[in-house]
Amino acid sequence: MRSYFVYILASKTKGTLYVGVTNDLVRRVAEHREGGIDGFTKTHDIKRLVYYETAEDVMVAMEHEKRLKRWNREWKFRIIEEMNPTWKDLYLDIC
Repeated sequence: MRSYFVYILASKTKGTLYVGVTNDLVRRVAEHREGGIDGFTKTHDIKRLVYYETAEDVMVAMEHEKRLKRWNREWKFRIIEEMNPTWKDLYLDIC
């Protein structure tokens, strides 16, 4: 069964955030880090993977992504810090 990932990238601790969804977290974060994706993350230098979770169903993952995008910054900070209190770049852990 295929897994899907909802993830949050940050420019720095409590910096600019980006919420996304993908079926290949390592590839997708690498694309952001390398600047290969034009748009918001490239413009704001958002490269640090600070949060992710898995879902078995793409629709569930997409709904959760939409819900997270509507959350205010403090709520996003809270879920990041529950998983990753130091805002460590988790990319190296998933490679």
